[in-house]
Amino acid sequence: MSTNRRTENTVVIDDRTRADTAYRLACDGTALLWQGDFHNGRQLLAAMGRRADRKPLRTGPTPADTFWSYRRSRAHRARVLGRLLIRLGEDYSLGLRRAPDVRQACVDAYGPPRGASTVPLRELLGVLGARQWREKGVAVPALGARIHPHYGVFSPVRGEYVDLVARAPLPTFRTAFNAFDLGTGTGVLAAVLAGRGVERVVATDIGPRALACARDNLARLGLGDRVRVVGPTLFPAGCAGGLDPAFSPECRAGLVVCNPPWIPARPASDLELGVYDADGGMLHGFLTGLADRLEPGGEGWLVLSDLAEHLGLRTRKDLLDAVGAAGLRVVDRLGARPRHPRARDRTDPLHAARAAEVTSLWRLAAA
Repeated sequence: MSTNRRTENTVVIDDRTRADTAYRLACDGTALLWQGDFHNGRQLLAAMGRRADRKPLRTGPTPADTFWSYRRSRAHRARVLGRLLIRLGEDYSLGLRRAPDVRQACVDAYGPPRGASTVPLRELLGVLGARQWREKGVAVPALGARIHPHYGVFSPVRGEYVDLVARAPLPTFRTAFNAFDLGTGTGVLAAVLAGRGVERVVATDIGPRALACARDNLARLGLGDRVRVVGPTLFPAGCAGGLDPAFSPECRAGLVVCNPPWIPARPASDLELGVYDADGGMLHGFLTGLADRLEPGGEGWLVLSDLAEHLGLRTRKDLLDAVGAAGLRVVDRLGARPRHPRARDRTDPLHAARAAEVTSLWRLAAA
């Protein structure tokens, strides 16, 4: 028998609560405040996830239909699992049996504590996982070093896009070699450019977490004197916006690199900002602003997967039309096939699109 205790729309549950009961309550919109053993709470969350996964996905007649059905399914799953909650103390302490010390991980993710709080257990596990990634880092062969992602910042685990930037031929131009890395995230591409001999790099992002993460990584790599991190912005705001003219001559660049989110769909949370770009806003912002920011003879490198094309969310013609409308031309295109496990997972509803995916580096110049 469960020891459920209702408080308005919340039910207090513990180790005696059955997974079927918890899942049914969560599907009905009831929040579940866990007060049992920490590891048993993790097991309950996993059991609820298995129940959510039993619901068959409705595949549509087109890849886009299947994609939107998949998105709705994942959103439902996230809502249901997000209703299993855990109470954190005023210092982020976790007063459950066999609970780990989560205080530093929570400070990393949320900032200094501001009193007791309640968070989804699923989110807290993500925070703990992010802390582990931040501590040990991600090996980046193109750098010969490790990058340490922060919570909420897209990790460079898909190395093909990094390798493309590491091997594409650098442009030549008349002035001192400086580059912009737009949407820098962890700072990995800015570091690769500096490692290839670019004299000065300005790295931008719109997210506070990404800006802090990039500064941390570039300092770890000893590149703080060659890479300036600014934001929140896409393109640097210009010399009047705080850039040192000696660091970024004329506030233009011989090379502008951008790896925008690859899927033109609205993110469901801040954690999806590295994958989903609503209406392709960042992509089009990069294209329309590029020509005016290039040095004569300079190039813009657009790093973009064609997954959206295989899903029917964007066509190749759409992309090339946007390039032309921005006063740009394609100089060359380098491609790489995916190496991540999901491209080989035939149980994935989006397997056909993932298996056909190619990540490209488009070398663009002013028309």
